[in-house]
Amino acid sequence: MLSFVSYQKWLATRQCFHALKLIKRDCLPSLHTAGWASTAAVPRITTHYTIHPRDKDKRWEGINMERFAEEADVVIVGGGPAGLSAAIRLKQLAAEQGKEIRVCLVEKASQIGAHTLSGACLEPRSLEELFPDWKERGAPLHTPVTEDKFGILTKKSRIPVPILPGLPMVNHGNYIVRLGHFVRWLGEQAEALGVELYPGYAAAEVLFHEDGSVKGIATNDVGIQKDGAPKATFERGLELHAKVTVFAEGCHGHLAKQLYTKYNLREKCQPQSYGIGLKELWTIDEKKWKPGRVEHTVGWPLDRHTYGGSFLYHLNEGEPLVALGFVVGLDYQNPYLNPFREFQRWKHHPTVEPTLEGGKRIAYGARALNEGGLQSIPKLTFPGGLLIGCSPGLMNVPKIKGTHTAMKSGILASEAIFSQLTNENLQSKTIGLDVQEYEENLKKSWVWKELYSVRNIRPSCHSMLGVYGGMIYTGIFYWLLRGKEPWTLKHPGSDFAQLKPAKDCTPIEYPKPDGKISFDLLSSVALSGTNHEHDQPAHLTLKDDSIPVSRNLAVFDGPEQRFCPAGVYEYIPLETGEGSRLQINAQNCVHCKTCDIKDPSQNINWVVPEGGGGPAYNGM
Repeated sequence: MLSFVSYQKWLATRQCFHALKLIKRDCLPSLHTAGWASTAAVPRITTHYTIHPRDKDKRWEGINMERFAEEADVVIVGGGPAGLSAAIRLKQLAAEQGKEIRVCLVEKASQIGAHTLSGACLEPRSLEELFPDWKERGAPLHTPVTEDKFGILTKKSRIPVPILPGLPMVNHGNYIVRLGHFVRWLGEQAEALGVELYPGYAAAEVLFHEDGSVKGIATNDVGIQKDGAPKATFERGLELHAKVTVFAEGCHGHLAKQLYTKYNLREKCQPQSYGIGLKELWTIDEKKWKPGRVEHTVGWPLDRHTYGGSFLYHLNEGEPLVALGFVVGLDYQNPYLNPFREFQRWKHHPTVEPTLEGGKRIAYGARALNEGGLQSIPKLTFPGGLLIGCSPGLMNVPKIKGTHTAMKSGILASEAIFSQLTNENLQSKTIGLDVQEYEENLKKSWVWKELYSVRNIRPSCHSMLGVYGGMIYTGIFYWLLRGKEPWTLKHPGSDFAQLKPAKDCTPIEYPKPDGKISFDLLSSVALSGTNHEHDQPAHLTLKDDSIPVSRNLAVFDGPEQRFCPAGVYEYIPLETGEGSRLQINAQNCVHCKTCDIKDPSQNINWVVPEGGGGPAYNGM
């Protein structure tokens, strides 16, 4: 990491000059406040520079905005299964052919795997392609699936549903894993191959060449006060330039959103659809522990028109451990629905609670997941970059699995990138390489075939029968035709547009948590290890600070205070006693992205906080 040594020396020198400027600036109070005071009646909530540009803020006058730049062959944004698989495959190919390729991977979590959350039941197909000797290498796959159970819950009972051979829910040959531990292991393999891993560095900006192709990324600036002013410790982010930049941010990546717009990547696909997944880890009574058992349910406590369901996995990790969770489709209509409280209520079902009685909850977290399927996958390549993994939405929804497809996309991307990097006769039309072969190869692979075969299952849940209509469709058309039906169903539209006004919906009464099986939100967030530097601008930015009260609260009764699984959004009564204001508790954010997705006004824009902030999951 010699390059980063020179970067740190450069920062230290610049900070000396910066501190002197701040001392001089602070002697002139008028400059500190000029251009900042809000004349609007609405209290200012958002202070982030993406909403309030620094070139219009006098507090930033004279601040050195020069950035240190590094050159690499390939830069990868995101240290999840897709990004790490891409990095590993590039280095494997380089070693096989005796080539020198510099691969840099940036990850916003403080440690590789610390922001990873999934069920997770892993299909090892891509792992076997990447490392045929994964068992000898010590990959943390300790729990082969031994039993599959599926059922429909009513309020008091469970109706068992047989899992026929060939259906997506069959898990024979798969492994129950703690995905964060698996990702950490992938990171160790990548580093051993020579990949430069930079955890704690959040990619905040896409850089472009003059010809419009992607040049690389810039990591986020640090040392900014909550009100948006520079601290004495202000440091400009680092630029990483590359011939190809791979975006592997996971579901609803904030840089991918920008790329969709710039290159019109979603022109020929349907809007993406999402779910919010909430998860807990428990240690339970050993007598109730069934290592290798996989259980899924649909039905209660959700109605038939709200897509969702539960999972309960028995891990074999040296102690009686279970992973359990609940997924709610974010195309739900009732603004009073609270996914976290639905999850807590589900745990009290007569067929679930006995497993947890006498046990102890040890972890909690949440993350959005893609549910759009094949119809919602955007164009994957553009000059200078490409999208892999859950960023474009390669999850197999009825399987509830995306790790194997994400890893395979990373492998295919790297093979196409390597081919171009080592082609001495290549004539590129742009400075940043346009690796169109990646998308062509993905569409020829088993990934595309798999996603095509299940493309109609999720949208079939939008019939009058709801989720049960989807089950009937799966039982008839998928089981008989394996996805070969000559039609492709559509999604009804963007998730945020499905929410109905509060006046048209019935409030939902949720039982109080008992502190033994069900819990309150804040004690749950505490188990996620979430932490952010308090004195920094909130990374949950609002395009218009007035919208939360004037529209979201007035029309939808403030749904953000319910759909957020971390208590970030809170409506506080005004001191005058008339009306409310929105308070954003950004320190609580678990980086699930639900607010950016479900906000009915599309006024919330999630951006990265300072690198290293967020949850600190341990094997979630």
